[in-house]
Amino acid sequence: MPVLPPRPKGPPLNALRAFEAAARLGGFKQAAQELNVTPGAVAQQVKQLETWCGAVLFERHATGVRLGALGQQVLPDFIAAFDAMARAHQHLSSAAANRLRIAALPSIAQLWLGPRLPDIRAALGGVSISVTAMEEPPNLAREPYDLSIFFEPKPRKQAWFQSGRDQLLPVCAPALAAQLRDPVDMAAHPCLFDLAWPDDWEKWLQSLPETARFTPSGPAFSLYSMAVAEAIAGAGILMGHRALVVPDLASGRLVAPFEQTQRINSFLTVEKRIGARRNRMLDRLADLLVQPQFTSPRKI
Repeated sequence: MPVLPPRPKGPPLNALRAFEAAARLGGFKQAAQELNVTPGAVAQQVKQLETWCGAVLFERHATGVRLGALGQQVLPDFIAAFDAMARAHQHLSSAAANRLRIAALPSIAQLWLGPRLPDIRAALGGVSISVTAMEEPPNLAREPYDLSIFFEPKPRKQAWFQSGRDQLLPVCAPALAAQLRDPVDMAAHPCLFDLAWPDDWEKWLQSLPETARFTPSGPAFSLYSMAVAEAIAGAGILMGHRALVVPDLASGRLVAPFEQTQRINSFLTVEKRIGARRNRMLDRLADLLVQPQFTSPRKI
């Protein structure tokens, strides 16, 4: 009779994924954020892998974890393996040549990307373009997106396109601007700001003489597009990011009551999927995105 002994089981894939993420990112908390699970779940998966291999992969300390000698030895192979798996997954998911996926910061998705999409869809014909708004850039080597558009704090060599440094400037509705003669006049009106950029007003005020500075106060918004809409409606003065309010300045819905601007270390950055096979539509999309003529007036 044939002998068919049970084959040894390998470690669970989720345990391998948790180890690789924690080792690559430097901790269970960071891995949990990337994998969209709890740090406790990552710790449990890593412990399961350690039990399977009979060795300790991380040194535990009161302040966190540190990758052990064995973990450091095997990490490069695990990174290469998961990168290869991600590429294979991306090739499968991008098999449909008429489907492109964009990840973008919410404010960029709504105010910068949104106005461009109607003309871009018309230029690309039957291509389906989906947009996912998120707060942090995805790992284009691992996640199923073809293009990402985010503000980056410094220049990136691998970027498909990167703007110059963004500029801060107060913007408001024309009727409100008519009431402002000097920057200190803004202190009598609501000063709108975005919760993600709470220091915008302070940064801009630093560009003024000390005698012209004041303490701004006003409502906060978790969506920058809502703050823009409120400024257009005359609800207050918004500290505008020029990259995001250009269409409204061009249309006259918003005006800049003062010429003073403040450059900040924020670069609007478009990146293509890492290791992407030649995709004519993706190249065409990336090219069209950064052409000024593909910015249509935005309707409120």
